[in-house]
Order: sequence, then C-alpha cells, then structure tokens
Amino acid sequence: MTLATAIELPIEEPVLKFLVILLIILGIPILSDKLKLPHLLGMIIAGVIIGPHGLHLLARDSSIILSGTAGLLYIMFLAGLEIDMNDFKTNAGKSTLLGLYGFLIPMLLGILAGMYVLNFTWITSVLLASMFASHTLITYPIVSKLGIAKNLAVNLSVGSTLITNVLSLLVLAIVVGMTSGEMDKNFWIILSVSFIVFTLIITYLFPIIARWFFKRFKDNVSQYIFVLVMVFLGAVLSQLAGIEAIIGAFMAGLALNRLIPLTSPLMNRIDFVGNAIFIPFFLIGVGMLIDYRAFSSLETLKVAVVMSVIATVSKFLAAWIIQKNFKFSADERLLIFGLTNAQAAATLAAVLVGYNIVLGHTESGAPIRLLNDSILNGTIIMILATCTIASFATQKGANRIALKVQSADQRAERNEERILLPLSNPDTIDALVNLSILIKSKHNVKGLHAINIIRNDIISVEAEKSARKLLDRAKRIAAATDTKMKTTLRYDTNLIQGLTNVIMEENSTDLVLGLHLKRGDSDSFLGDLTSGILEKTNITTFIYNSQQPIATIKRHLVVIPDKAEYESGFSFWLSKIWNLALHTGAKILIYANKQTIDLVKAIQIKHPIDLAYVHFNNWDHFPEFSKEVGIDDNLVIVLSRKNLLSYKENMEEIPTYLNRHFRGRNFLLIYPSQSMFTTDGKVDLTNPSLLKAIAGIDVIGKTIAGIFKKGKDISV
Repeated sequence: MTLATAIELPIEEPVLKFLVILLIILGIPILSDKLKLPHLLGMIIAGVIIGPHGLHLLARDSSIILSGTAGLLYIMFLAGLEIDMNDFKTNAGKSTLLGLYGFLIPMLLGILAGMYVLNFTWITSVLLASMFASHTLITYPIVSKLGIAKNLAVNLSVGSTLITNVLSLLVLAIVVGMTSGEMDKNFWIILSVSFIVFTLIITYLFPIIARWFFKRFKDNVSQYIFVLVMVFLGAVLSQLAGIEAIIGAFMAGLALNRLIPLTSPLMNRIDFVGNAIFIPFFLIGVGMLIDYRAFSSLETLKVAVVMSVIATVSKFLAAWIIQKNFKFSADERLLIFGLTNAQAAATLAAVLVGYNIVLGHTESGAPIRLLNDSILNGTIIMILATCTIASFATQKGANRIALKVQSADQRAERNEERILLPLSNPDTIDALVNLSILIKSKHNVKGLHAINIIRNDIISVEAEKSARKLLDRAKRIAAATDTKMKTTLRYDTNLIQGLTNVIMEENSTDLVLGLHLKRGDSDSFLGDLTSGILEKTNITTFIYNSQQPIATIKRHLVVIPDKAEYESGFSFWLSKIWNLALHTGAKILIYANKQTIDLVKAIQIKHPIDLAYVHFNNWDHFPEFSKEVGIDDNLVIVLSRKNLLSYKENMEEIPTYLNRHFRGRNFLLIYPSQSMFTTDGKVDLTNPSLLKAIAGIDVIGKTIAGIFKKGKDISV
C-alpha cells in the first residue's frame, strides 16, 4: 500500500491507525498537564477531534468499539478488584444508602423534568430519568493513580455503583417489556431467576476456579490472560441474565478481590495494561461519539441542558445528603460527587435501546421513537458535560485528600523497617519475596534486602554464578510490584556468623527464612543454620513453609502464647499480620487467652480487618489444630526463644507436630524480637521506655502503647 493511499481519511490502514492512537495516548497526558486538565478529559477531547464528527482521522468502527468496550469493562473490573472488601462489608449499608439516594433523587427529578419541562410522555420520562440515575466510574483511574482507592468515600461510591446501575438497568428492562407487551408473570420470573443464578455463579464459582488456577499455574502471562477471561466471562454471563455487561465485570472484580493482592506482580500488570491501553481506548471512543453539530439545534440544546443540569444537581444532592448523614469532609463529598456524576455506559445502553424502540409511524412514514433524535444527541452532550464536571471534581477532591494523607505520613515517625531475606533455595524464592512484600509496612523506605552467603571454603565460579542468579530472580519479583530490593552476595567463613554480621551492619528489623529441608534422621526440623540464627539474633524472625501461593489462602490461624503482649516485639510481628490481612483480604483467626484477645480487639477498633477470635490457652491440646486447619488455611504459630516471658516447654514439641501433620500445608513460625524492661522480675507496662519500645515504628505499636498508657499499672 502506498503512503498516499494510507493517509486517505478516515485512516483504514491498521498500522497507521494504531500509531495515531498510540501517539494520542502518549501525548495527551503531557498536554493535559500543561493545560491543567484531567488526563481522562484530555482523552475524551482527543476523541472528539479525531473522530467522525471532528477531523475524521479515524472512524468509530468495530475495532474502536471492541477496544472501548474492553476498556469500560476493565474500569468496572478494577473498581471491584481494588475495593477494600473489609470496608465494603462493614459499610454495605452506607453504600446501599448512597446507591438509593443516587437512584431515587435523579429518578424523581428526571421524571418531573421530562413530563413538565420537556413535555415528554410518562414512559419516555421514566426511561430518561433512569439515564440520570446510573453512573459510570469513568473517573476511578484518577483515584487509583493517587493511591486513595481505600478511602471510605471512594469505597462507598464504588459500592453504590452496583446499586444504581442494577436499578437503572432494571427500569430499562421493565420499559422494554412494557413497550413490547411482554410484561407478564413469566417476564419477572425469568428476570429474577437469571439474575440470582448469575450472581451465585460469579460470587461462589469464580473464586473456586481462580484459586484452583493460581495454585497450579505460576506463569505470569497465563495468569493475566486468565484474569481477562474471567472479566469477559462475567460480562457475558451478565448479558445472558438480561443485565448490562458492566455489572458482570464489576462483580468479577469483587469475586477475585481476595485472590489478587494489591501489592502483587499480577495486580501491577493488570493496572499497567489497563491504564496504558484499554482505558484510554474507551475514553477516546466516548469522545468519538460526540457531535458538535448537535449544538446548532435549539431543541437538542434545550434537552441537553435540562439533562445535564438534572444529572449533575441530583448526584450532588445525593453526595451532600450522604456527607451530612455520615459527617464526611467537603473534599470527600466532592470526591463522591465526582465519582458518581459521570454518565457513560448504562446511559448509552439506555438511550440506544430507547432510540431503537419504534412506537409507531407518522403519516409520512417517519418512525415515532420512544427516545427521539433530540434525546439521543442531548445524551451525547450530557455525557461530555458530566464527564467534564466529574473529572474536575474528582481531580480536585482526590488531590486534596491525597495531600492530607501524604502530610500525615510525613508527620509520622520515619519508618526504619529493614526486612532481610537470606536466599539459597530456588524453590522458595517466590514465596519468601511475595510474603515479604505483603507484610512490609507501606511506609517502608528501605525496601527489601536479599542476601546470599557463600562460604570461603567452597568458593567457585559455579557457586557464585548460581548465587547471583538467585538474587537477580528475587530482584525481578520485587520489581514487578515496584518494590525496591537491595541484593548482596557475601563471602564468609561461617554462614551463621556471616548472617548475624549482616543483621548488625544493616540494622535489620525482620528476618524472613524458608523452612529448612530435613536431610536425615539426625537433622533437626529447623536445621542447624536456622537454630543457630535464632540463638545469636534477637530480631523478629519469620520461618515460612509454602505449599501454595499466599494469595490463595482463605484464613490465617494465628496461635499466640500467654503473655506475648507483654513483650516489646509484640507490636512488630502483629503489624505484619495486620498488613497480611490488609493486602490479601484473608480472614485472621486469633487463638489466644482472654487478655490477649481483649487487647487485639481494642486494636481492631482503630484498625479494622476481618478478624475472629477463639479462646485458647492450653498448649497441651495443640495437636487438635490438625482438625481445624483446612487445605486453604495458613497456620501461624507465635513462638518464643528460651527463658523469655512467653516461652512454654510445649513449644519444643511444635516442630515434631508440624513435621508429622503439616509438611504438605502452609505454615508460618514467628519468633518475636524480645527485650524487656524488668525490675525484680516484673514488667511494668507504664514504663515510658517500654512504651516507647512497644510503639516502635508502626501504627499498631502506637495503638498498643496508647492502650497500655491509658490503663492501670500492669505487672506480671
């Protein structure tokens, strides 16, 4: 094909067409920053300019529609995937209330405006109002990029999307049924049954399939393609149930939420591809729908202005009422309004369905449509208006909230957490690095430190090459989640001494080890190396036996010995368990005595996670845990070094028990750092030095210190 043929408008040549779109995706963020416009608004405007109603560089053909549809489903999937499921469950009532406000207020105002301002029939007015009631999370990428996706206002807005869109699309289905004469008993039965079946399949079957797949297939590409399959399968099932595809994509995100940690390499790839390709295609496609010539019709302008005003005012009223109900800040109200104001997906579905419903014909033979040309063009203008307003509102509110979070972080004590990973076994590298990424603090400024020690007496080219290969692999895994990792290859005469020297030199706070591979009857369960490290060091030590990816774990059963809370290392290891729950969404089941449970409950009030409790203080009954731990559970046992406060002789039997019953299961042994301030054998928990040590460098520790400080003198 010649160049002259290739540049005929609209461009049809695939290579040149794709190049134009890539140039837009590359250039718009740069231009938007200079003009101080939200990036997504820049993409929509670019679509207007290059589209069939602008310069006509590109036609809105099947390829654009396909990519745009994928982008829309991707946005909805990401919203479901990134939502905090603990907050989602806790605040389900608030999300439902926002969804009802966001549906009922636009419906009421829309019907009144349609009938008394635009003089439409009541059925047209109802369908018109349903278009205001729905919303599309088109501005969600702004929130996601700023790292405030777990904010409560965002959580409520995302949760309300399911309510408003399902109700709006239900209105659409009812209107279609009424106009086609199919509104009988069978219509309601089929709609109800299909929706229930669809919901059950996605809610219960999708996680089972995903957990099975992630256990057996570790290939990065296969995992990502599998996720895409689940997104589009959810969308197809949604359509089969008579519901818009976006609902299926959103629910697929909720179903996979606990299986794809936010700090995992897979999540990083999902975010990257979506923000780089799929979402920009959708935004450009929306822009290509907009026809500036529609502004020349007074009737269209009147309809467009009324629609835009009603849609904006009604969504703002819903956000304002929610703010007053739950005492949100003005910035959070602005954020809720911005997220729930944009109209696109369900609105387009409703207007196109209504436009294609022909109620009759005029004397000249022209079709009488349920939604006429003025409403169709007015809807496109409303989409542009609401997306523009929503973009600026979300950008402004999200920026302010992000700045407040950043300022609070900067005021907090600098986190000097240093996690050290000695690596020697290639089979455990992925598990140890992924565990370390999940348990590390979000304020960790040092990242991770991986080390491989070679004994001086066995130095060889092969040993050094193998060691560097292991370290490079660990660094690639960490880099896939944007986690910094320092790697060190060290030579020493003694492995234990070499590691303890590194711990002192680097001021390491946490040590993550893989379980020793027992090689003979005389070999101990932990191994001489691990036992020697525990004897010579006093930092928090994690010994991990991984039999399946940690993201596929349903529950972590944490067994805590008596008096563990009286030791200064308590807050350090407990904060890691908290991070594990926050990043994976897995349930934590605490086995401890009443006093420990009461303390953990007090922490949970300030730092909520999915947590349950079982009273346990008899370690003689420890073997009974083999009946409690399921195939997808992880047993976490908090142990102690000898002669310290929480140490029990029964702990000596734990390795034998694990070796007998848990070799094929996930388990994690924790040896806390343990230093105490004692006077005559007593530990005074009001001692300022001890409280400072407990507070340490993590928010859990500060909470514990605060709880003790407010209480009475406690001595043991």
